[in-house]
Amino acid sequence: MTSSKQSMFVRDGKNLVLTFALVSSLFLLWGFCNGMIDVMDKHFQEELHLSLAQSAWVQFAHYLGYFLMALPAGWLATRLGYKGGIIAGLLTVAAGGLWFVPATHINAFWAFLLGVCAIASGLAFLETVANPYTTVLGPPQFAASRINLAQSCNGIGWTLGPIAGGLFFYGTDASGRSTGAQTLWIPYAGVAVVVVLLAIVFFLAEVPDIKAEDDYHVDDASADSSGSVWKRPHFVLAVAAQFLYVAAQAGIFSFFINYMTSQVPPVPETWGTGVAKKLFANGPDGLLHISNQGASTLASVAFVCFLLGRISGAAILKKRSAHKTLGLYGVLNALVCAVVFLKLGWVSVACVFLSYFFMSIMFPTIFALGIFGLGSRAKKASAFIVMAIVGGALLPKVMGYVGDRYDISRGFIVPMACFAFVAFYGLSWSRLSGAPSLGPLKPGGGH
Repeated sequence: MTSSKQSMFVRDGKNLVLTFALVSSLFLLWGFCNGMIDVMDKHFQEELHLSLAQSAWVQFAHYLGYFLMALPAGWLATRLGYKGGIIAGLLTVAAGGLWFVPATHINAFWAFLLGVCAIASGLAFLETVANPYTTVLGPPQFAASRINLAQSCNGIGWTLGPIAGGLFFYGTDASGRSTGAQTLWIPYAGVAVVVVLLAIVFFLAEVPDIKAEDDYHVDDASADSSGSVWKRPHFVLAVAAQFLYVAAQAGIFSFFINYMTSQVPPVPETWGTGVAKKLFANGPDGLLHISNQGASTLASVAFVCFLLGRISGAAILKKRSAHKTLGLYGVLNALVCAVVFLKLGWVSVACVFLSYFFMSIMFPTIFALGIFGLGSRAKKASAFIVMAIVGGALLPKVMGYVGDRYDISRGFIVPMACFAFVAFYGLSWSRLSGAPSLGPLKPGGGH
């Protein structure tokens, strides 16, 4: 085993590579589920004749599940340990996936939203447990790099999710009629089977319960309010930053297909032939535009950019301060969203894909920065950060409202403002935490 691997995955002399790999599989799972959610909006817009703001109820139901279950998940994780919390989350996801079978027969918007919420409730367990767990599977100074590396698996799942969504949500029969209403349940039933098997694997596997570093001595102060995580400004603003980041992410992911089918300039007729035929369709103007299925395929390309950002980010964060990298990426993402807002043709289209790249490291890095130094209370703190994911339920409706009133390009002003706050948090973290970077605090370095 190389020294670089030891620095990343060995703690107290124990090799944790296999444990890390097993936990990383959970990131792929919820990336796949989230990827399918992100191409579902357009399906309901067409099947149920919904506006952009109305179809955002899909995101509301998804992130409501996170909001409702984050604190119970943190409570259970504290009592059951990492292993018990993971198994509980997997079984909840399985129940939500199986619900889509009767939901397809009910064929009502509320039934699908209930399934979305149930799956998200299970994912809340997994995120509340798995995110902080990756930060303790090795030395604390590499916490941001480890969580970003694990989140690279999330990027793989997010790349595959839109492909499955495009296949089952936007499929057509021989006469060209949509079959999405009849086949939407298939990928979710498949997820249910996989997670039940994964739950069995975790039940049999060794998943040690490792305590986070208590740099602020919050465990010593458990008897009074000074031990509260809310006394730590780097944690408080992490909750706010995560709320706004997920809001921006959910908005961009949700309306990606709408952007690609309505804002991308028309393409030459020669592009709509051969194997690329399904990627394009004639619009009301008689010109060739990207089709719904084509946009779903491009969503997978966008998630490849997201994945590349995660992989390169994990490498960068081994050498560069996590908070400075987060601040830089926040500034760059605010700028590319501004270019999309300005509607500069293909330049703006390219900036949508760049946005995926620059947002890639934000969730895991905010997470690692937020729970830094909180000891055994990291599990409770992580529940509040996961709870902040509810931002994804609220602000996409604002972005959808702007898109309905003007167009979806103008809606990018909403994530632009969100990324600006993320940049502020990253650039201010050292002052807020009293630490120069992730890693054990020097004597006198805390508040």
